[in-house]
Amino acid sequence: MEQANNPLHGVKLADIMEELTKEHSWDYLANQININCFKSNPSIKSSLKFLRRTPWAREKVEQLYLRTIKK
Repeated sequence: MEQANNPLHGVKLADIMEELTKEHSWDYLANQININCFKSNPSIKSSLKFLRRTPWAREKVEQLYLRTIKK
């Protein structure tokens, strides 16, 4: 019941990254969220590894995703 209003409920981090990279360039992502996995040799695989270990970065990526899907 507590997840009813959560737009991220059921959305995998991999799906979020796929959508963001389809919609935006890696340069744009690096400008929005200052993390090395978006700047230096970026890939979805390396980003997922970092984001799964780093809650503050994951939260920023999720917020960017929410802003992206609202458009």
